[in-house]
Amino acid sequence: MQITSINVGLPQTITYQGKELTTGIYKTPVSSSLFVSKVQIDGDGQADLTVHGGVDKAICVYPEEHYAYWENLRGHTLDAATFGENLTIRGLQEHEVCIGDQFAIDEVIVQVSQPRQPCHKLAKRMDWPEATLHVQETGYTGYYFRVLKEGYIAPDSKMKLIARDEAGVTVTFANQIKYHDKFNIDAIKRVLSVDSLSASWKQSFRKRLAELEA
Repeated sequence: MQITSINVGLPQTITYQGKELTTGIYKTPVSSSLFVSKVQIDGDGQADLTVHGGVDKAICVYPEEHYAYWENLRGHTLDAATFGENLTIRGLQEHEVCIGDQFAIDEVIVQVSQPRQPCHKLAKRMDWPEATLHVQETGYTGYYFRVLKEGYIAPDSKMKLIARDEAGVTVTFANQIKYHDKFNIDAIKRVLSVDSLSASWKQSFRKRLAELEA
């Protein structure tokens, strides 16, 4: 696995179809070493903290391998960090990583907390109304890291797996249950068995389970 780009950006206000929109989805690759706190990489920010950022979603990750698919589909080259990710990583796709897995990036220790849920701002970023739904349908969502140990990372930082979550619930599996196999009670319980699953996804799945078992 390899970090191919570290991307940060502060919220900015854009005009889309005649309406103003404040968003933090626009990120720019950096070449310097940056401090990683429990809530973000230095120089980064989110516009709507009710659904973005926080300890469970401190770092957004997107697999580099997916870019070829989207570029072929859209018919043009995509800019770096098109998906608003802080880390673009090669060799760690959704089916290869489990919620709860821990990685060391130099001195920083991170843990997978949940799949990334694309919102309407991605559709506007790509000027493609169907983007959000298509990302969900393909499962090419990316995922989030929480930060267990703060420190500095750089574009040439080495990344290694240091602990695999025993439940073995991949990001791909969680996405499948979230968006497609929605009524599978046993699968929902399996996802909920992951202690390190983010608070928001626990709440969502617990609500769905209660409705199914009512």
